[in-house]
Amino acid sequence: MTGRIVAVATGLLLTLGAATYAQRPPERDISARKHPNLAAAQRLVDQAFKKVTEAQRANEFDLAGHAEKAKGLLDQANAELKLAAETANRR
Repeated sequence: MTGRIVAVATGLLLTLGAATYAQRPPERDISARKHPNLAAAQRLVDQAFKKVTEAQRANEFDLAGHAEKAKGLLDQANAELKLAAETANRR
């Protein structure tokens, strides 16, 4: 029985670790020369993503999925910023 519990706990920790490393910080690929405000916003999204990751580590990843959801939303915000820069480039 104890062996089974240890195996399940180990599996959960491995899964959690893999999920953590799979999600990378948002790219910072907007030209600050062409779009200084959008590039600054992208930099702030990156900083927020890193702070959420630090919070996850500090709380041993026990944040009921909310931090992971926040990171997903930050990824979405970053993608929208990139689309905004691309739209401005076409004009």
